[in-house]
Amino acid sequence: MLRSRAAVEVVHLGRICFGTAERLQEVFVRRHRERSDAPQHALLLCEHPPVFTIGIRQTPYPPEEERRLRLLGADFRRTNRGGLITFHGPGQLVVYPVLNLTSFRRSVRWYVQQLEELVIRLCGRFGIRACTSPHTGVWVGDNKICAIGIHCGRYITSHGLALNCNTELDWFKHIVPCGIEGKGVTSLSLELGRNVTTEETIPYLLESFRDQFDCDLWSGD
Repeated sequence: MLRSRAAVEVVHLGRICFGTAERLQEVFVRRHRERSDAPQHALLLCEHPPVFTIGIRQTPYPPEEERRLRLLGADFRRTNRGGLITFHGPGQLVVYPVLNLTSFRRSVRWYVQQLEELVIRLCGRFGIRACTSPHTGVWVGDNKICAIGIHCGRYITSHGLALNCNTELDWFKHIVPCGIEGKGVTSLSLELGRNVTTEETIPYLLESFRDQFDCDLWSGD
């Protein structure tokens, strides 16, 4: 029997600090747990002020390194997502899908692949040939354009993806992004040779998300 299309609420948060975004994700996660009979999926879209975040795969981060990064003018946060250290900042479209995978497919591996494929779709709409690699995320050649790190508990997802639109890429020079040596980072703006804002990118993101997850989107604003 065919499943009915899931309805996903789109929530535009604007520029918001990382800690506040984490707390809001928990609100939406609890909404799922309290109404397990009627999943209330959400797609949270935002940008963050400069912040370095580390995931649960990260070995204990040296305190002196944390201090060094904070002295650059960025926040530093430990999270429960997968993955290692990365950077979020202005000009980066951060997407937090809070979904109950029982409405889609009960597979975390499938879910991560869907996130990668929707970003590849998005890049294709800009005329950029992006791809996956043995490393999680989406790449243009040897340069990562989108980082992916998720949390999934009882098939309810949080955290998500961070797509470089017109991000100041020099921030990444202070870390080894996602712990991958010898690779670089890129952005939509760098690849296209023009300024591509998060506002320009959002419609492409929503279209790609709708197609990849075969769902209906509605605005909660």
